Amino acid sequence: DVFEQLQHVGHKKIEFHISTEIPAILQINSEKEEKNDLYATTEEINNTGFGRIFPAPSSNDKMETEEEDDEIPSEFISRKDLEKNRLSREEMEKYSVFKNYEPGDPNCRIYVKNLAKQVQEKDLKFIFGRYVDFQSEVERNMFDIRLMKEGRMKGQAFIGLPNEKAAAKALKEANGYVLFEKPMVVQFARSARPKQDANEGKRKK
Repeated sequence: DVFEQLQHVGHKKIEFHISTEIPAILQINSEKEEKNDLYATTEEINNTGFGRIFPAPSSNDKMETEEEDDEIPSEFISRKDLEKNRLSREEMEKYSVFKNYEPGDPNCRIYVKNLAKQVQEKDLKFIFGRYVDFQSEVERNMFDIRLMKEGRMKGQAFIGLPNEKAAAKALKEANGYVLFEKPMVVQFARSARPKQDANEGKRKK
C-alpha cells in the first residue's frame, strides 16, 4: 500500500526533475573553475618565461614589487614605489617649482616639467605606462611621449594618455615624484584647448 500511494502522489517525479538540474548547474560551475584554472596556469607560464631565454629582471626589488602589485605589468612602476618616492604636500611647498602650482583643465594630455637632464623617454614610459592598457590597440596608439631635450623646452615633456580619467590619475599619483633627485611637476597640458584660446594666450604675451 505504501509504495502504491507514493506512485500516485507523483512527488518523486518533481524531486527527480530538481535533482537532474542541480548536477547540470554544478557541472557548469566546475567547467568554469577548470577554465579559470587553465587561465591561471597559462598566466603563470607567461609570467615566468621559458628558462633563461628572456632577460632576467635587473634587481630583486623588481621581483618583489611584481608579486605585491599584480594590477599592472612588472615593466612599469608600482604604486608603492610611486608613493615612496613622492614628495608630501608640505615638502612640495618648500620647492619654488610648486609655488603657484595649478593642475589646469582636465584633458587626456599631461605636461611634465622640472625633469633632470638624464631623464629619457624610457623613464617616463616606466612611470606613465602604468596608466595604459597595452593589450588594447587603441590605448597603445594613444600613449605618446614627447620629451624635450633641447632649447627652452629642455626638461619638459608632453604625455598623451588614453583618456581624461587616466590622465587625472597620473597627475594625482606622479606629481611630486622624485626622478633622478628632481621632483616632477605634473599638470594637464594646455595644448589640448581649442585654437582660439591659444591665440588669446599669444596676444596676452
